[in-house]
Amino acid sequence: MPCPYLELATIAKTGLIIIDELGYLPIDKEGARLLYQVIANAYENQSIIYTSNLEFSRWGTVLGDTQMAAAIIDRTVHHGRILRFAGTSYRITHATMK
Repeated sequence: MPCPYLELATIAKTGLIIIDELGYLPIDKEGARLLYQVIANAYENQSIIYTSNLEFSRWGTVLGDTQMAAAIIDRTVHHGRILRFAGTSYRITHATMK
């Protein structure tokens, strides 16, 4: 298993971080801590794109720590732009089995 600190160093070298489906799978305490570390390190240095079906108000539950979630959200919205997509799921609309 790779050392998380080596992974953090590798992530820090990228210009863009994409976190897809945040909150779709459960995140344990160590995973939440590492996610916070990635975001804190990237703050004002790298671009981050998140995709999630969760409102910010539910991030504390997903991460298991409301203060950590608040810190992540604070860094996210400080320079961020939020894009909301509404409507029918593209996958459901274009499913091959109807």
